Amino acid sequence: MCLITLAYKAHPKYKFILAANRDEFYARPTAVVDWWEDHNEILGGRDLQALGTWMAFHKNGRFAAVTNYRDIKNIKPEAQSRGDLPVNFLLSDQSPESYAEEVNQAGRNYNGFNLLVLEQGLVHVSNYEKKVNTLGPGIYGLSNALLDTPWPKVTRAKRRFSEVIQTNFTLEDLIAMMQDDTTAQDNQLPETGLDYEREKALSAMCIRTPDYGTCCSTAITIDHDGHVDFMEKSYPVGNRSEGTVSFNFKIHEKV
Repeated sequence: MCLITLAYKAHPKYKFILAANRDEFYARPTAVVDWWEDHNEILGGRDLQALGTWMAFHKNGRFAAVTNYRDIKNIKPEAQSRGDLPVNFLLSDQSPESYAEEVNQAGRNYNGFNLLVLEQGLVHVSNYEKKVNTLGPGIYGLSNALLDTPWPKVTRAKRRFSEVIQTNFTLEDLIAMMQDDTTAQDNQLPETGLDYEREKALSAMCIRTPDYGTCCSTAITIDHDGHVDFMEKSYPVGNRSEGTVSFNFKIHEKV
């Protein structure tokens, strides 16, 4: 998952609204979002190589999403899979703050990441910032740097997202918004260790290169009564098929 914009307790109807793009090498095997066979209380997409996820829900309302922190020069081949971080939260009974503190202590075991975990509260942690952030009401943007780092794609996504959620929007509207393939001006490109052509291509909200790019877009709402609507649109890149799947359920809160 490489671009997320969300509203937390910042909308009259919804407690949580999210629009996101997952960027990946097209050759990496992936299962589209569904209820998992081995953990049928979890709804999410799945990385079939390491069996983790970039974003998923538990029926009890726990939610987690992870993005990579882009630091090309410091990748550790032996690192643990970052896709385990959301799964371990969803299967635990820890509070978001407690789990994030534990992840913060173990951060050196992973390549760079940002993790968002939601239950009663919303928490962010990154092993590049090395601190736990409990988030208040507001609109946030996250890509492959720290939370709300003003990369052009993050700034553009937050602006467009803010405009959309002020309307009588649908999940389809959020997904359409995430298909923006405008690239940044050269003087606004971040410097993350990539060559110019790659940095330019990856500066778009929706990335399109021959071997890597946006594989799917996701839109989620949770209303104040605990109703979840979840939509994912897959794109025909690599061996993937184009298609849209939708799910809705009522959170089964723990007794």
